[in-house]
Amino acid sequence: MTNVGSNEPRASRNERREAAREKARVLREEQKKRDKRNKFLIQGGIIVAVLLVAGLIGALIFNNIKPAGPGPANMASDGILLVAGDDGAITAVETPAIKAGGEPTATVPDDSGTVANIVTYIDYLCPFCGQFETTNSEAMRTMVESGAATLEIHPIAILTNKSAGTQYSLRAANAAACVADLSPEAFFDYNELLFQNQPEEGSVGLNNSDLKKLAGDAGAASSVNACIDDVRFKAWVQDATTRALTGPIPNSDLASVTGTPTVLVNGQQYSGSLTDAAEFQSFVVQATSATFNDAESTPTPSPTPTPAQ
Repeated sequence: MTNVGSNEPRASRNERREAAREKARVLREEQKKRDKRNKFLIQGGIIVAVLLVAGLIGALIFNNIKPAGPGPANMASDGILLVAGDDGAITAVETPAIKAGGEPTATVPDDSGTVANIVTYIDYLCPFCGQFETTNSEAMRTMVESGAATLEIHPIAILTNKSAGTQYSLRAANAAACVADLSPEAFFDYNELLFQNQPEEGSVGLNNSDLKKLAGDAGAASSVNACIDDVRFKAWVQDATTRALTGPIPNSDLASVTGTPTVLVNGQQYSGSLTDAAEFQSFVVQATSATFNDAESTPTPSPTPTPAQ
């Protein structure tokens, strides 16, 4: 095959030099455009990152300085008071919520000496609370349903840092507050289920899905779920815990809660076995009898004579 040469004249040296210069100029211009575009993208990314960080910091500051919301309804004393309803079922005494920044109102106990006023301060991660509740829950249910006792439960969170960073103690107390607020009729059963499914101290604890499922199993309304996810009563749990730990404890001589469970019957602190149901029931009878004897020994004031007209 014969190669046919080009008929175009060969470029001169100057023409080749100029062509190279032009090509170099075009390359420089394209590089400048790329550099400018990259600089814009980098600066834009930095600005976006700065805005995101600023937004995050702003949100954290807002969350830390925003005023605490109100507490849950039916827990004006920082606890929920459970009594026998007209149908014999356990029912909660309805109370308004503690206002934001407000203080609790102590429950007025039945001082007739015929009713045991049982008050418990519990942490849902506390293994000793689990022992007490497992041992005595059914007996307390029977006493409340029969009208022989009232039961006031104070969920607090002193073991918040004992669940591998998940704050289970706080989340569980918040979940209990959500049930008290939205489905108080389910509180006793929910409290019982939380202890029946109690995780070990130091574990990650139950997640929110578990807490919501147990609430449903206890008969709580579905509106409780959002409250649990939002940790709606986090500030109240923290405040109620602080109040319990700093005291004084209403309707008793107790200066403060120093551990959980703290159990009071008619103002007297129970210090017996956590795993002996008979011992606790004996204490309930003794404390109630003491109140009855005090009521009987208190003299009835004589009527003041009405001055003659």
